[in-house]
Amino acid sequence: MSRYTITVTSDGRSDPDAVIGYDPPLRTFFLQAFPDESGDDLALWFGTSDREYQTVDALHTAARSRGFDFMPLSEDVALQLADDFARDAARPPRDGPLVAFLRHLQSK
Repeated sequence: MSRYTITVTSDGRSDPDAVIGYDPPLRTFFLQAFPDESGDDLALWFGTSDREYQTVDALHTAARSRGFDFMPLSEDVALQLADDFARDAARPPRDGPLVAFLRHLQSK
């Protein structure tokens, strides 16, 4: 799983320690930002389901729909995310019984 520190903004506030990355087992990009005081709960956590956000653009659209933004990404982070995704694309698909069970649970 890759993790890159970025800045996420929302309603005049910002989180300079937000995290964006790619999760190969879930085959999704993810975004985490604005932890509560305990650090355990996040106001923003996208990309927790199988193939939820298969592009950074899809993740960005979801974040914007909830009033958050993380663009523009630095060129380095954008290239790293593209590389993470490309590396995972070369792996064989995970379509065994465990994956089917997880998809069943997520559909409920």
